[in-house]
Amino acid sequence: MFGEPLRLDDVFGPDAAVVLDIGFGGGEGLIEMASARPRECIIGVEVHTPGVAKVIDAAESNEWEHVRLVEGDVLDFLPRLLPGSLSGVRIWFPDPWLKRKQQHRRIVRPSVTGLLVDRLRVGGTLHVATDIAEYAKQAVGVLDAEHRLRGGVVPRPEWRPETRFERRGLAEGRTPTDLIYERIT
Repeated sequence: MFGEPLRLDDVFGPDAAVVLDIGFGGGEGLIEMASARPRECIIGVEVHTPGVAKVIDAAESNEWEHVRLVEGDVLDFLPRLLPGSLSGVRIWFPDPWLKRKQQHRRIVRPSVTGLLVDRLRVGGTLHVATDIAEYAKQAVGVLDAEHRLRGGVVPRPEWRPETRFERRGLAEGRTPTDLIYERIT
């Protein structure tokens, strides 16, 4: 664990809408969202140092007070987030772990989904985007099984930035799938 539990009101101010952006890769999606939604506070978690550095550069040059970053594994960081403290979770184009023996590592799996939903406020959303059809199918099964969530496949939101991972998939003929679920209880 990275430290003591975070009180997000102390970090961002009272009643802040805080979104956890998991695995933001090169950072382009997080940067675009931070620029487009300055009232939405973002905690980005990523293991890829160059992506973290890119977002730090953008945050510093734009003097963003609404962006915080964690370089590391989200599973190590999650215990620091209090239940009901997030208004959203974004998981856009996560590592699909395509080999059968690696698929247990996927971020969208029952044990992790439960932890994420615990940290969502009622009314908060979990947004997954992937261009791996089998992963999308598995994610729907996992998220539909979580009784505190309602939602499913949605048309690609116009506001979701196109990431380099999405562009690569489109160039290779893959179709992105967006899943948005809301915490209802």
